[in-house]
Amino acid sequence: MTMLIFFISFFAFSGLIAAYITWRLFGAARFGRLWRLAIAMGIVAIFFATPFTILLRRAEVDNTGVDIFVWVGYMGIGFLSFVFTFLVIRDFFWIPVVLSKKFKRLVSRNAVVKLYAENPTNPGRRRFLVNGMNYGIAATASIFTVYGFAEAKQIPDVKEVTIPIIGLPIDLEGFRIVQISDIHVSPTIRRGFVEDVVEVANRLDADIIALTGDLADGLVSQLAYDVAPIKNLTSVEGNFFVTGNHEYYSGVDAWIGEVKRLGFTVLMNEHRLISRGKSRMLLAGVTDYRGGNFMKGHLSDPRKALAGAPSVDAKILLAHQPKSIFDAAKAGFDLQISGHTHGGQFFPWNLLVGLDQPFVAGLDRYENTQIYVSRGTGYWGPPIRVGSPSEITLIKLTSQQT
Repeated sequence: MTMLIFFISFFAFSGLIAAYITWRLFGAARFGRLWRLAIAMGIVAIFFATPFTILLRRAEVDNTGVDIFVWVGYMGIGFLSFVFTFLVIRDFFWIPVVLSKKFKRLVSRNAVVKLYAENPTNPGRRRFLVNGMNYGIAATASIFTVYGFAEAKQIPDVKEVTIPIIGLPIDLEGFRIVQISDIHVSPTIRRGFVEDVVEVANRLDADIIALTGDLADGLVSQLAYDVAPIKNLTSVEGNFFVTGNHEYYSGVDAWIGEVKRLGFTVLMNEHRLISRGKSRMLLAGVTDYRGGNFMKGHLSDPRKALAGAPSVDAKILLAHQPKSIFDAAKAGFDLQISGHTHGGQFFPWNLLVGLDQPFVAGLDRYENTQIYVSRGTGYWGPPIRVGSPSEITLIKLTSQQT
C-alpha cells in the first residue's frame, strides 16, 4: 500500500512538472495536441526511470539494460531540472509584466484602442519571440548539462584546509586527516573512478583516512567489485568509516561488514584514541543522523561516542550529516567532519540545500565547535556538478592559542 501511494503521488507530481514544461516550452510551437501529450508522457517516463531502476536493482535485476535506463533517467532528470528552473525564472519576471499590461487594458479601454490602432498586434512576431526564448532556454539547459557532466566525471581535486584547534599540543601539530565522502558508487560511478580516488588520496601522507558515509548506492553483491579498491588506502594510524543515509537504503549491515573486510574501522557511536608522544587525540564517529529511523540500535549519539573516554588534548567527530553539529557542540567536540550536502551539487539545489542543513560546504563554527563539510568526492543522482566541484579533502590540524 505504501509503495502504491508513493507511485500515485510521484506520478501526480511528475505529471504536473511535465505539464508545466510542455506548456511553457512548447506552448507557442506549432505542435498538435497529440505531440504535446507525447512530449509530456516522455518527460514523465524520464522521471519514472529512476525509481523503476532502483526497484529493479534492489530486486537484484542488474544488467546492461538496467544500467542504460539508469543513465537515461539521471541525465534526463538533470537536463529537465535546468529547463524547469530556467522556465520558472523566466516566468517569474515575465508573467507579472503580462498581467500588468492586461490590467492596464482593462482600466483604460480608450488607450488600448488607440494603442492598437497605432501598433496592431502581430501574433506571428509574438510567437517568434516566445519560441526564440524557449529555444534559448533549451540550449542553455543543454550547455549546463554537458558542462556539469564533464565537471562531475573529473578526478576530484585535493582541497587543503588548515583548521586551528585551541591548545593543540606540539605533538599533534600538522596532523593530517584525508577525508573522502559521498562517493556514491553506482552504475554511473564504477571501479575506475574509485581507483583514481585511492591513487590521489595515497599521495597525501594521511595520518588517518576518514570516509564519512554514502560509499555506495546499491547492494554489496552488486557493487563489491567496484568498491574494493578502497582497501588500498594507506594511512599511519588507520582508516575510519561512519555510515551515511544511503548505507541504510542499500543494506547497512552488509555494507558495514564489507567496509570492515576492506580494512576500515567502523565507528558507530564510539571512539578510538590516537597517541603522539605525550599527547592524545580522540577520534569518534556516529551513525547517520537518521540512522535510528531505519534501525533502533543505530540512533546517532555523539555523547555516547565519548563514553569511557579519558582526558585528551583534542576531540574530533566524524558524522555524515552536518545536522549532528548541535549534539556535537553539546558533547564538547572541537571539530566535526561531515559530508552529505554535496555542496548542493548543481543549480538550483545549491541554493536550497541550506533549508535542510545548517552548513552546506567548507569550514564554519557553531558555538565552540568547528565543522568542516565536504562537497563530496563523487555525486548522487544526475552525473552533473555545476558550481560545486567534487573534492578529496586534506585537513591539517594546527594550534590556536587562547
